[in-house]
Amino acid sequence: MVPSILFEIMLIGLLGIGSQWVAWRYRMPAIVVMSITGLLVGPILGLMNPEEDFGNLYNPIISVAVAIILFEGSLNLSFKEIRGLGKPVFRISTVGAFLAWILGSLTAHYIAGLSWAVAFVIGGLFIVTGPTVIMPLLRQSKLKPRPAKILKWEGIIVDPIGALLAVFAFEIIAYLTAHDPDGTKLLTFFAASIFAAIFGWALGRGIGWMFEMGHIPEFLKSPAVFVVVIFCFTGADEIMHETGLLSVTAMGITLANMGISSVADMRHFKENISILLISAIFIMLTASLQVDTLLQIFNPNIIGYVLLMMFIVRPLSIFISTIGSGLSFNEKALVGWIAPRGIVALTVSSYFASILLEAGYEEAELLTTLTFGLVFFTVIAHGFSISWLAKKLHLSMEGRPGTLIVGSNPFTVELAKSLAKSQAPVIIVDSSWENLRDARNAGVPFYHGEMLSEQTEYNLDTIPYEYLLAVSEFHSYNALVCTTFMPEYGRTNVFKVSPFEQINGRASDMVDKIGGRILFKEEVSLEDLNDKVAAGYVFRQTTITAQYPYKQYLAERHEETVLLYLIKPSGQIKFYSEEMRTVPGTGDIIVSLTPPHKEQLKIQERLVYQRNGNGNGNNDNGENA
Repeated sequence: MVPSILFEIMLIGLLGIGSQWVAWRYRMPAIVVMSITGLLVGPILGLMNPEEDFGNLYNPIISVAVAIILFEGSLNLSFKEIRGLGKPVFRISTVGAFLAWILGSLTAHYIAGLSWAVAFVIGGLFIVTGPTVIMPLLRQSKLKPRPAKILKWEGIIVDPIGALLAVFAFEIIAYLTAHDPDGTKLLTFFAASIFAAIFGWALGRGIGWMFEMGHIPEFLKSPAVFVVVIFCFTGADEIMHETGLLSVTAMGITLANMGISSVADMRHFKENISILLISAIFIMLTASLQVDTLLQIFNPNIIGYVLLMMFIVRPLSIFISTIGSGLSFNEKALVGWIAPRGIVALTVSSYFASILLEAGYEEAELLTTLTFGLVFFTVIAHGFSISWLAKKLHLSMEGRPGTLIVGSNPFTVELAKSLAKSQAPVIIVDSSWENLRDARNAGVPFYHGEMLSEQTEYNLDTIPYEYLLAVSEFHSYNALVCTTFMPEYGRTNVFKVSPFEQINGRASDMVDKIGGRILFKEEVSLEDLNDKVAAGYVFRQTTITAQYPYKQYLAERHEETVLLYLIKPSGQIKFYSEEMRTVPGTGDIIVSLTPPHKEQLKIQERLVYQRNGNGNGNNDNGENA
């Protein structure tokens, strides 16, 4: 066991974030790595048991963390995002959830052997997926927008609905089995649910109004929202257990649709907190499991129940509920398969296991085992299959990583044409229709709009693009674009053209150290690049081989040549920057902006090679047009 609670808290954080890093580094599902890590340090090696070690604080910590995670997810649910998808999202969240509840309850009774009372409680609970498991899967799989949005909305909306259905089922059972039935409890449940939704909406409107009126200073906005979320969850949950989840969801959706700029500014902070909490809670929950619970998972009845839930109940509820909704068969197949259960199912099931056992339902002791079996198998199966299945169903953003270029000018148009020749997705974004003329004439994909506009966020699909290049003529604007999108794209994937000024011979002090990394070289400005294109400079590809290594290429290249980017054999693109160490290896292709007289020499050399019988169009140093 760990030496102290303080050490255990440190270890939980270290293992959680470490699991996220391992998953990112080796392209594995994060929730799978976190689950396995928790099992290793918990029931398998016996290093910790957070449920015992934290004592009475364990359940409140988990509950508050789930509320914050659910709020952060609902903060992304803007109604503008689901234009054209309102019908399938509504159907899946209502009809689909109801069908999943009924079918899941029947399966729990006839296959798992649970009584009708316990079966209907667990049936309601198991309709949830939730942001704790859906969001990591969506980050890794790169689905097309339609299925990704459906899965995200379903996961966040159905999370509180599932918990409420379980409470509703328990209240119905308590009412029907009571010696002296009293309908006031049922009325209390419905009243508490309505109050929770109104309470969350009112708090969302209230804090949104305070933001707009300037009653909360900038440095207090994130802490204020953090505290109000906890207040929202606790206030509703104290009145009726599990209604707190509904309340924070209503608050998040309300704030997301008020059009407040401050909410967008806080979103990245909330995402960071959410990732930290998800990592820590998965470690805590799996590390708190008992060995007996793990062994019970292999009971034939439990395995049969899990398989039916995955292969029959979920697909059937999705296909029936989306009839006439406009979804294609492939989209229904993907959504019908992906339904991993996560933190909400684990936490709420432990609560219901205790109250059902107190009510005299002995089979409720299987609830934790059944829940973990479904969570673990769905996390493993869906975590490893989502990317593969999405590709098979043509619902993933396949191909090489794309590049989004902000700013249309002669250089960016030629750069976009070069990237397109490499089979990499590329698009140019500019708010000036006149600036986009060259892009239109060259047949380069473009988007006419302001990159920093909220409207662009909903109209421009940015999923295919892993790199953002800010190459407009306004250096402060480039720095602002990079700063805005750095949390989304990552620090190493955001670049801006150098603010170097030819007259002063230096970079602008205001923007040289903020925003993204300097693209290419600090001494090469956008003016230089446009001048080179106007002078006939050519985008040349050079393959690094064993016979023509990178050192030789650097020694022989013309001094005016600008190294732009390289293409790995895997298709990965890396842009040159003095702030990043780029060392091409054998098989890599370097794309450079080469002087025209250098190109003429290469053409003459290629003609000589062709006359000598070598007709492949390449010379022995790996260069080609």
